[in-house]
Amino acid sequence: MATTITEVSAARTRATVVVVSAAAFLASLDLFIVNIAFPDIRTAFGNADLGAMSWVLNGYTVVFAAFLNPAGRLGDRYGHRRIFLWGLAVFTLGSTACGLSGSFGLLVASRVVQALGAAMLMPSSLALLLAAVPAARRATAVSTWSAVGAMAAALGPPLGGLLVEFSWRWIFFVNVPLGVLALAVGPVVLAKTTTSGTGLPDLFGALCVVVGVGALVWALIEIPTPEASTPMLAVAVAVAVTAMAVAIWRSARHPVPALDLGAVRVLPMWSGCLALLVFSAAFAAMLLGSVMFLTTIWGLGPAAAGLCLSPGPIVVVLVSLTLAGRLIGRFGVGTVAAAGAVTYALGVVIWLCRIGPEPDYLADFLPGQLFTGAGVGLVIPSLSAVTGLALPAQQWGAGSALTNTARQLGTVLGTAVLTVVYAPGIDLASIRLGWELIIGGAGTAALIAAALAIWWHRADGHVSVKS
Repeated sequence: MATTITEVSAARTRATVVVVSAAAFLASLDLFIVNIAFPDIRTAFGNADLGAMSWVLNGYTVVFAAFLNPAGRLGDRYGHRRIFLWGLAVFTLGSTACGLSGSFGLLVASRVVQALGAAMLMPSSLALLLAAVPAARRATAVSTWSAVGAMAAALGPPLGGLLVEFSWRWIFFVNVPLGVLALAVGPVVLAKTTTSGTGLPDLFGALCVVVGVGALVWALIEIPTPEASTPMLAVAVAVAVTAMAVAIWRSARHPVPALDLGAVRVLPMWSGCLALLVFSAAFAAMLLGSVMFLTTIWGLGPAAAGLCLSPGPIVVVLVSLTLAGRLIGRFGVGTVAAAGAVTYALGVVIWLCRIGPEPDYLADFLPGQLFTGAGVGLVIPSLSAVTGLALPAQQWGAGSALTNTARQLGTVLGTAVLTVVYAPGIDLASIRLGWELIIGGAGTAALIAAALAIWWHRADGHVSVKS
């Protein structure tokens, strides 16, 4: 009987990993699958400019980032299984609405609905995973979960390229069958988690984060446009600063804050989140930049460009699943993250040194792509594992939300900065400038991760942290 119980428990753990990883895949996929469909969506809705089109991506990312922490708190309060399943349902409905959108405004609004669902399911997915896996195996489990998320982000352009051949609407419809399947299986395989006695999270504070980040992103996008006015930009920056100040002020006083300042004060958490934010900016810029380079400079179609981008996700998965967990256990998260960021930067350096206007994919683009894929496969799992190492179990929901918030804010930043770089026109010079900024971002992330590794070693926290 003991063996049977053990086998059932192991099977349930594996099923839990599959379900929560599938949900993380969907939420991460929709951050970047839109990139490759930009030309088709622009054509469908009257040739909107690049700044307006960026809101199809940034509208999702800003709302996603702002509501991650309140959603994590809801999971801590009402149970992560319940919040996860509700989030998955909202995300699936939002995906359906995106595919059926008849106007550009409705598409952006539907992306916001998607983002709310994604924000609900992401922190609870990691909390459910941490609760289902024994402590000794959590680094490997988190590596798997992170690998799936990173793979989804990197798979966005190649998968989107294939789907766009049928219609841009299929980049959203593809979520529906997977979402329905996960909703059917989830109630059976996902275990209930313990709940805390905290009240409702500060939704007004979360709204302030949305307003603050959204105003800042709008200002960044508008700066290079001829229609931009100094008074409007000043107002946008003032709104951003004020809204974020209010969110922080409320978080310091609210019993269930929009931003968990207590978790942020744990050094491994804030430094890990900072490194993840900077690296995510470089990652997002690389993905969007690669799509624009292949389709604009080399003149490839969506399907061909997507096929050219497919080796990156394969390397991400292989490195995350076969190397990251073991390296984290041996060297620690900071060291692995620093090594991964350097590897990533080397890949972009290869592009900077070799790529020209004439297409030569095998000799020029592919080698750099292998390095960037390996870097992502090391960085994302290692920095995502900080939550389970640095925080007690009752804060995993909030900690996971902070980690994911850092990733999404970095994605917004990287996309916005690259949009500014490309605003005057997309040519080889602007592409190369984007690569230089990406190298700088990855290098900065490497320095922060290296500092974290040094601190962790001195604190005797190689595999655990006493917060």
